[in-house]
Amino acid sequence: MTATGLHPRFVLLLCFISTAACNTFAFTEEPSDRGGRADGYCSRVLRAQSNRKEGNSEFRLRVEGDPESYHPGSTYRVTVTAASPSYFRGFTLIAMKDGAEGDKDEDYAGNFQIIDEEETQFMTNCPPAVTESTPRRRTSIQVFWTAPPSGSGCVFLKASIVQKRIIYFQDEGLLTKKLCEKESLYGDTTDKPLLDCCACGTAKYRVTFYGNWSEKIHPKDYPRRANHWSAIIGASHSKNYVLWEYGGFASEGVKQVAELGSPVKMEEEIRQKGDEVLTVIKMKAQWPAWQPLNVRAAPSAEFSVDRTRHLMSFLTMLGPSPDWNVGLSAEDLCTKECGWVQKVVQDLIPWDAGTDSGVSYESPNKPSVPQEKIRPLTSLDHPQSPFYDPEGGAITPVARVMVERIARKGEQCNIVPDNVDDIVADIAQEEKEEDDTPETCIYSNWSPWSACSSATCEKGKRMRQRMLKAQLDLSVPCPHTQDFEPCMGPGCSDEDASTCMMSEWITWAPCSVSCGAGTRSRERYVKQFPDDGSICTLPTEETENCVVNEECSPSSCLVTEWGEWDVCSATCGLGMKRRERMVKMPPADGSICGAEVLEVEKCMMPECHTIPCLLTPWSDWSDCSVTCGKGLRTRQRMLKSPVELGECTEELEQVEKCMLPECPIDCVMTEWSEWSECNKSCGKGHTIRTRMVMLEPQFGGDPCPEAIQRKKCKIRKCNRGQGNSDEKKRRKEQREKRRSKQGRAEGNSEHPGCRMRPWSSWTECTKICGGGIQERLMTVKQKIKTAQLSSCKDRKEIRACNVHPC
Repeated sequence: MTATGLHPRFVLLLCFISTAACNTFAFTEEPSDRGGRADGYCSRVLRAQSNRKEGNSEFRLRVEGDPESYHPGSTYRVTVTAASPSYFRGFTLIAMKDGAEGDKDEDYAGNFQIIDEEETQFMTNCPPAVTESTPRRRTSIQVFWTAPPSGSGCVFLKASIVQKRIIYFQDEGLLTKKLCEKESLYGDTTDKPLLDCCACGTAKYRVTFYGNWSEKIHPKDYPRRANHWSAIIGASHSKNYVLWEYGGFASEGVKQVAELGSPVKMEEEIRQKGDEVLTVIKMKAQWPAWQPLNVRAAPSAEFSVDRTRHLMSFLTMLGPSPDWNVGLSAEDLCTKECGWVQKVVQDLIPWDAGTDSGVSYESPNKPSVPQEKIRPLTSLDHPQSPFYDPEGGAITPVARVMVERIARKGEQCNIVPDNVDDIVADIAQEEKEEDDTPETCIYSNWSPWSACSSATCEKGKRMRQRMLKAQLDLSVPCPHTQDFEPCMGPGCSDEDASTCMMSEWITWAPCSVSCGAGTRSRERYVKQFPDDGSICTLPTEETENCVVNEECSPSSCLVTEWGEWDVCSATCGLGMKRRERMVKMPPADGSICGAEVLEVEKCMMPECHTIPCLLTPWSDWSDCSVTCGKGLRTRQRMLKSPVELGECTEELEQVEKCMLPECPIDCVMTEWSEWSECNKSCGKGHTIRTRMVMLEPQFGGDPCPEAIQRKKCKIRKCNRGQGNSDEKKRRKEQREKRRSKQGRAEGNSEHPGCRMRPWSSWTECTKICGGGIQERLMTVKQKIKTAQLSSCKDRKEIRACNVHPC
């Protein structure tokens, strides 16, 4: 116990809550004499043997948008910044409920999510807190914070800042932000709230995807050439993370899967969720979409679940399609009896991601503006839909997914006793734990573990390798040939109570001189003191000589410090690494800087073992094969190991779809008609020709040109005699018109001797687009006795309509 009678486990938390408490403790901790669990509750705390400064306004914690309250379950961007010219080297950020002491899980509010793993990480010995990944000078950091569920009350976001040997703690001020829950205007919108899981231990599952989308089962408009399932992407996760759900909006990652079949952004979103995700689920794409199981095995993947991350979600694109997918959303594998589900089998129908408004497999790209909510497809969506059924029947499933439990680990607490299947499955798994390699995969023995990549108490990893000698059954995938596990430098075991954990060295400060010989220094600080109360004797500062320019003359130049070493060029054995620096100031006399700006040295990686499939990393994706519309892009990798070591069956090239803006479509016209007759029988006149629009321009295509042309015509001169003759002809026609005027008024007919009814209305056009026809009729009302039989008949007129393209 400390001098104040409080358990040392709560020293750090009290520093967040009470500055006075930190003065009392003076950043020392005595060994605990109380039993019980220590891990997970910030029992090993970040402290420093230094002075503490409070009430400083150089640093600020800010929640984006500066809200005064939070919406339960919403995510906010939290930043910690330093005002210029200040900076900080380390920090700690935590969120606690109002009045909490920090000795149990319920005291922590919400969940932090890492944005940049190179900048921030979860604190090793205090999982709810976020700290720096690498100590160095910085002016800002940012993380995401997801607010707790409804009923959590007020929350304090608190930060501590490490600047050289000074720690800033703030209770009330710029490094503390208080947010209280905002009352809901619409009540609880969750139809089926997810219950907390009460199962114990962990469970391991295998998910297998059976696609039955084929021309035989779904014949309407089936795309024969490009049908496929995209790469499957998913995760086992907590209830605080939603990959996708009906009634929700698709994230950018879901959109890229739905429209392009690319899982890259979706995987990035999943990995950003940190501890909300236990396993990332990935399976390869399937081209074509369906093949018999004796030709191609159904893709499968294994994943694990635990009490907090007991949900499983995944999705895959049905392609080609506008934005259609299948998958599971938040499938709960935890039972009400505190056990783990044995098996889930579910038929899948496609759902619409709400990002594209296309109605058929190969509809042109048509973004939904505004974006719509995710919904299942139905058989009444659109007549052009391949799933359309005028009677509104159920859509035939396009896939089936099977999730099978293959193992349980740790002590179980299910209320219902295990049946025979449970016991047999667990025994079989225990027998396999030593080596789960399929019998059809023949490997060499594992190599010894390599040295840890970290020589300090920061987390690193080490590697071992084995060689795949033979694959007897190509339909059965062989596990990996490389194995990794976390590690730390010598003497850094979590079980070692006398460990003094130090931060990484901060990068070297600039040389003390700008020219010639000088000195430079770098620092580190204590991240964890030994539990036995001993004092850390490891140095926190070191100094070395430095030379900027050996000759200080007008021809000398000023260069920056050397940058960090690049990654070793080899993954095993001997390789090369390099580092660079830049010319900061050229020589004053205008000469060329003679200082070295590139340095190369050898590097040694773990010993190489005979592995046929030693591959380079994937290259960047190529440009899309088209400049507009739908195309393909590729990426490659190369075989690094000699061919003599054996045949490598790993794929060396991958192809995926890409989508660029729609291609412009120019206006299309019919051919010109023949020139009409001249409108005059003599003298000057004109003649015309016309053409029609067959296809309107789209997506910025060339506009339609003129549709009518006119030119002059002159047959012959009009002479006087001819003029008199024409004049007589016109007078005769006028007399005939006057004689038939009475008949036209009654019958609206140009037939002499017939009285006709007026023209009927035009009928409906026979087509809505692409060119149809309309008709109208004029019928005989009364026949005059003197009229000829052949000249008195019903009349019909026909004209074109809706000539625009479909």
